[in-house]
Amino acid sequence: MASFFSFPNPVNELAARTVAAGVVVLGAVTLLTQSWIPLAILAAGFVGRVLAGPRLSLLGFVAQRVVAPRLGPARLVPGPPKRFAQGIGATLTSAAVLAYALDAPTVAWVLVGLLLVAASLEAFAGFCLGCWIFGRLQRAGLIPADVCEACNNISLRRPAPAPTA
Repeated sequence: MASFFSFPNPVNELAARTVAAGVVVLGAVTLLTQSWIPLAILAAGFVGRVLAGPRLSLLGFVAQRVVAPRLGPARLVPGPPKRFAQGIGATLTSAAVLAYALDAPTVAWVLVGLLLVAASLEAFAGFCLGCWIFGRLQRAGLIPADVCEACNNISLRRPAPAPTA
């Protein structure tokens, strides 16, 4: 059961960017329709991905198993910063659902707008704002170094070059 509630490490960056593109689409639908239904779907997806990676997220599952393999070879990146980023998304969307439920739709749409900016950066520019924040928090000592060894040790980020003859 503990392995079910885990986050992949490493993560295929192509799958993460595909998920972000799906979040952009669903976030845009949420803002255009100003409906709580796509907002609730967004929030549930983020919570599912935080709890168990793509296992509890249809978007995550499709991105990892269907779309990303068709985009080319996997580009592996550390998992902990991606999980942290999903946690920020879960927080923003959960707060937006709460704001909507408390009859503060403007607050909800502003939070979705912020999410849309971050997801667009990830999907279209390959810049993960949550990962960037994770790195800053780790450098400040607020996230222990052992949470993401690959984030601290640059030699773990890339495979060693092949020996030349």
